Amino acid sequence: MYAKEHLTDGYPLLISGGCGLNCDWNTMWRSSGLFEDVFVPPCTNDTGSAIGTAVDAMREFTGRAKLEWSVYSDRAFIDDQPDMPDVDTYPLDLGHVAGFLAQDNIVAWTQGRCEIGPRALGNRSILAAPFARSTCDRLNRIKKREGFRPVAPICLEEEVSRHFDWTGPSPHMLYFQKVRNPELAAITHVDGTARAQTVNAQQNPRMHELLTQFRAQTGSGVLCNTSLNFNGTGFINRTSDLYQYCKTTGIDGFVYDERFCVTRK
Repeated sequence: MYAKEHLTDGYPLLISGGCGLNCDWNTMWRSSGLFEDVFVPPCTNDTGSAIGTAVDAMREFTGRAKLEWSVYSDRAFIDDQPDMPDVDTYPLDLGHVAGFLAQDNIVAWTQGRCEIGPRALGNRSILAAPFARSTCDRLNRIKKREGFRPVAPICLEEEVSRHFDWTGPSPHMLYFQKVRNPELAAITHVDGTARAQTVNAQQNPRMHELLTQFRAQTGSGVLCNTSLNFNGTGFINRTSDLYQYCKTTGIDGFVYDERFCVTRK
């Protein structure tokens, strides 16, 4: 009510603090029509404190407060070259990976640097086809989560409106959308919504190409996307941990550097 009565000039809204991870709240502000734009940084919680401190210091010393940054700015992946006798390793071919996913296999996916903030945004992700409800159940077992927990989708930005009641980008997975496509059972919550991330070719070229290849084989440029981490820990960032994680959880394959590895059954 306060916003409706007092914020009448259409200013942009910037949300910060842990409350910025409340997707219901963010979606309400975006759809309210009160603001010219709504921006929630991907590291809106305490994980963004260092960036905020840097911006404040830069403003103090230079008079400028604009900082160039990328959500993919955390630690680089480390290939510690473990012995992996029970996997078959192939040169990375995104069409091959897309076909593997289309056959209802689950893939642990790494590329480049980790994401900053708490969301998996396509560099440290567990990926799966979005069509079967049983896939959501399997992902929750892998993550050791309650069975009612939803799994978020990652989607080609150019076809987001086909699958969700949404227009434009949502690159940081911080809003809810109504699901339009009834085929996407694995990513549709009981209330008919999802917390989608959109991807374009500039933002994350390799993930965009994987989604494009998956669309060519299935008709939909959407995948299940959940964070690649041990329960209660940070993102997996070493080949040895990646291999052990997949072996322990039964994940069917994994990608790192320029390699696609398939676990032998």
